[in-house]
Amino acid sequence: MRFKSKKPKENIANLARILGYRLLKGTNDEFNLVRPLGRDYPRFHVYLKEDNGFLDFNLHLDQKRPSYSKQTMHSGEYDGELILGEQQRIQKILSSLL
Repeated sequence: MRFKSKKPKENIANLARILGYRLLKGTNDEFNLVRPLGRDYPRFHVYLKEDNGFLDFNLHLDQKRPSYSKQTMHSGEYDGELILGEQQRIQKILSSLL
């Protein structure tokens, strides 16, 4: 699920912590964040980009580890009640920071 929000003044590392996510890695233009629901999986997974004062979220739910060695394929859900609930939770927190 993709959605956008205004960017608060927090940097991405602090914002990830506030949202309950941890930063896995990032590139110059995209950050990779996860929030486990159990031990490691299932977990919410966000690819996050900054874009002219906005944050562009690409959110999905990883159900399990990738099952192919050296591959990134996984059992991911990109819509549904859990994803919508997480989107709303994120947007509520972000709106309180603006």
